[in-house]
Amino acid sequence: MPSLSTRTADFTDSVIRRMTRISLKYGAINLSQGFPDFDPPKEITDRLAEVALQGPHQYALTWGAQNFREALAKKQEHFSGMKVDPNKEIVVTCGSTEAMMAAVMSVVNPGEKVIVFSPFYENYGADAILSGAEPIYVPLIPPEFHFDPEVLEDAFRQGVKALILCNPSNPCGKVFTYEEMKIIADLAVKYDTFVITDEVYEHIIYEPHKHVYMASLPGMRERTIICNSLSKTYSITGWRLGYVIAPEAVVDRVKKVHDFLTVGAAAPLMEAAVVGLEMPDSYYQELQAHYSHMKQLFTGGLKNLGFEFTDPQGAYYVMVDISKWLKKGETDLEFCERLARDIGVGAVPGSSFFKEDVNHLIRFHFAKQDETLLGALDRLSKL
Repeated sequence: MPSLSTRTADFTDSVIRRMTRISLKYGAINLSQGFPDFDPPKEITDRLAEVALQGPHQYALTWGAQNFREALAKKQEHFSGMKVDPNKEIVVTCGSTEAMMAAVMSVVNPGEKVIVFSPFYENYGADAILSGAEPIYVPLIPPEFHFDPEVLEDAFRQGVKALILCNPSNPCGKVFTYEEMKIIADLAVKYDTFVITDEVYEHIIYEPHKHVYMASLPGMRERTIICNSLSKTYSITGWRLGYVIAPEAVVDRVKKVHDFLTVGAAAPLMEAAVVGLEMPDSYYQELQAHYSHMKQLFTGGLKNLGFEFTDPQGAYYVMVDISKWLKKGETDLEFCERLARDIGVGAVPGSSFFKEDVNHLIRFHFAKQDETLLGALDRLSKL
């Protein structure tokens, strides 16, 4: 048998998805993989029922259905203030996972370097490696997860091609301030670097924090590649509808990479999701209120149980310190397996998100109905 790829030799499976399988094995309440247990907006599912009968059921344009791209451009302009050409500056992808992969492959050459903040969503390092690039990790410093501007510039000095920015951040729930975004933007301009943003949690923000669009900062429209999806905003993680918004020259390359990766996103799902993109402002206000309620319920319960954690500013994850419950010599992964088996709650070991040696943190998510969260807190009380 010929040898396998050396590029992927050190890959493991996704720890996040593995914890879902472990949760299912033991019948645990799954607070590991970040998907809700409540329905999408009824307007979207009603429209999907119509589309199931009426179509379309065949290929859409490779870079996305025309009406979907137009609705997406209109929504992006409404919230960010940036005018987007739906025909030249948008590619619809199979989830934001493909959007990020296509973006990195389109702008980074083998051997070039990419900055990734740590902690990070586990795909980012893999995306860089699959593209033949070298990830350079810059730490976000707990508990506030700030970065040191000098350490960040030291990374830029190494001749990087791009920086990947998740804002709001998965896994730590950090929302980057305007001042922090300006530091990153100024360095990107100074060192002539792309910024690839993951903005899937743009509408899940907790007061008084605000989402700042990197592409809206001075000098950044032409060097920012926005990766996003409908998964979190409309509770349709299984639909896998993502997109890239970038300058025309970048999008022209992303279109080609996307075409050979997946050909195109699902035509009937795009047709149904247009209804979501046309939702009024009140939908996003209600979404924020809903997630604020879930955050308060779950983190308030954790506090009452004596857990120490970082208060999330956005997204729907909370990083919890498990130092007092770790057995001697136990890893955070072994703890999460024990938590699922013996307590009945699924979580993700923090070590899967950090380049640094971290063994005392786990990540819960709280995109769940009240009874699910209350049930998880009841089980955690037995820890």
